[in-house]
Amino acid sequence: MIADLGFALSTISYGLLLLLLFTVRKAGLAKYLLILATAATSLWSLSHINALFGPVIINQLLLFDTCKQLIWLVFLLSCIKNDFYNLKEVIARPFSMLMLAIPLIAIGLPFFLQLDITWRFLLQTVIALQLLVMLELIYRQAGEHKWAYKPLILYLGATNLFEFVTYANATMVGSLEVNYIAARGFIYAVLLPLLVLAIRRIKHWGVDIFISREIVLHSSLLMVAGGYLFIMAMAGYFVKYIGGQWGGTIQIVLIALSTALLMTLFLSNSLRMKIRVFITKHFFANQFDYRIEWLKLTESLPSNESDLTAVYRNALGGLMQAIDYNSGILIKKQGQSLRVVSQTERDDLSPREWQLLDDFSRYCEHKNWIIDIEELRYKPFVYEGLKVNHALLNECSFQIVLPIYKSQQLWGLALMSSDQSSRRLNWELRDYLSAVTAQVSSYVFHNEAGKEVAENAQFAAFNRMSAFVLHDLKNVLAQIDLILCNAEQHKDNPEFIDDTFETLQHTKARMDKMLRQLTDKNEAQQNHEKLCTVSIALDNVITHKCAGNLPEPRLNVLHEKQLVIDEEKFCNVMYHLISNAQQATPDDGSVTITVDMNQLGNFLLVTIADTGEGMSQDFIERRLFKPFDTTKGNAGMGIGAYDAKNFVEKIGGSIQVQSTQDKGSVFTLSFPAE
Repeated sequence: MIADLGFALSTISYGLLLLLLFTVRKAGLAKYLLILATAATSLWSLSHINALFGPVIINQLLLFDTCKQLIWLVFLLSCIKNDFYNLKEVIARPFSMLMLAIPLIAIGLPFFLQLDITWRFLLQTVIALQLLVMLELIYRQAGEHKWAYKPLILYLGATNLFEFVTYANATMVGSLEVNYIAARGFIYAVLLPLLVLAIRRIKHWGVDIFISREIVLHSSLLMVAGGYLFIMAMAGYFVKYIGGQWGGTIQIVLIALSTALLMTLFLSNSLRMKIRVFITKHFFANQFDYRIEWLKLTESLPSNESDLTAVYRNALGGLMQAIDYNSGILIKKQGQSLRVVSQTERDDLSPREWQLLDDFSRYCEHKNWIIDIEELRYKPFVYEGLKVNHALLNECSFQIVLPIYKSQQLWGLALMSSDQSSRRLNWELRDYLSAVTAQVSSYVFHNEAGKEVAENAQFAAFNRMSAFVLHDLKNVLAQIDLILCNAEQHKDNPEFIDDTFETLQHTKARMDKMLRQLTDKNEAQQNHEKLCTVSIALDNVITHKCAGNLPEPRLNVLHEKQLVIDEEKFCNVMYHLISNAQQATPDDGSVTITVDMNQLGNFLLVTIADTGEGMSQDFIERRLFKPFDTTKGNAGMGIGAYDAKNFVEKIGGSIQVQSTQDKGSVFTLSFPAE
């Protein structure tokens, strides 16, 4: 009876596999031989059911075993190479003929000769050994595909190893062990999943078996239940064995408790959900082609948007197209209130929906979880901690709520709906939407940060312009102060009066220009470059701006070319550098300005050398050209050297500084002369 149960289970299992193989439309030699081997194994199991056909006599058993092994051997011979097109190519090889000779002899020889049963057992032992050798050969030749072939090797290796042990034992004792024969059906049925796994892994066979998730789930639960009951049965047997007259009672108690526990597990929705997610994650293909979906999402989020309204609209569109929804609202949380920043293909929210959103936002502040309105209606236990008026859900016009987070804080919510029935949120769709939301939120946050940076840059530009204006005002004030200091002494000198009016006229022009720069944005963008003789410009700076300070600068002109530059800006830069040199040099020191050309004649060099207090190398590298960093306290702005470097480099030149503390400094400015 037990043997019939095992062979019946084996017959049904291989019969179901045979039906699955018949559903495969792709043609191929491996497919046909696999169908033949599966059918042979199913018929072989069927022939061993005593309740249907009566006891199997020894000759029939050996014949059926040999035919089954022969077909599996042909199948393995076809697996040696991947380019067999028909059965003739497989059988015609010398190696195949040699391997098939023994099974054919085992089938045909008993019809012509009366062999001792021991020899027939020996032939079966050799055939099982042949199959094991073939498996070893296939595994060695698999190369990088060993992982795919491993289940097949385990399946046929285990079954043929059992056949080898069975017939080797029969050869030695002269008869088959009944328990071995009775166990064969169970062994073949239990090992069948390895064959199914091999079929799914070995792609070039062209066999793609599909089993629904529900079938796998229920099969897995039945397998778990079977294992559980087996363990409990063994425990009951052990208790009965050692418990004496109390063993039966204890066994009954254990069975009752174990049955109650098993029913509890089966009725547990969370357990079933965890098993379902595990099976789907590890045994089935993904619902989405993530490479294609990611490209579509990237294309829907253009990076050249300057308007935040368009950014919000693109973000909402990216979320909707990810799961084929056609309407949605993007809501941003500002303080304790919610504000709609974008909406597509839908009406405004009703007051009751806003009431729901307040509950959803409070829930999402503490838990990052996508809300499915339909699931919330029928499975509220999934959303532990979410307290809503379920009567309001019937008036809800959206189907899904996606929370968006920024730095672990709730940024807002995306509400989406579809004209069609809503999609069921399984684990994969939730993971997919979480990844899409992360990408879309990154796009939104990047553009929001870009807008803030642009606004800050505008303020920074205004502050920078204000700093330069203040710097120029300080210079104008210095010129007026110079006039006032010399007015008492030279007020009766006509030349002084003329110079005073010229300076005031120049000062007024500077003030007018500064006012235009503050009020007219285009003024700062106008080009004021013209042909300039550097030595004349430097002489004017020394004569009109620096002559009142000591030591008096000296100008040496060796070689020069005219430059096309903004002369007024050039004079301001030179004045700042010369004035700084005068302030750093004692009255009895020297400040020398030299104009020369470099050896190639393509750069004009202006050198300002002083014998002042000098600077350290660390100060030159870290602070000299840093804006708003000054050593003059409130008397300086800290932008003179920075302005000089910025001006020279902007026109393609450079500025170099050499300095020794207590000995002096040398500033060398290079201007392109071509």
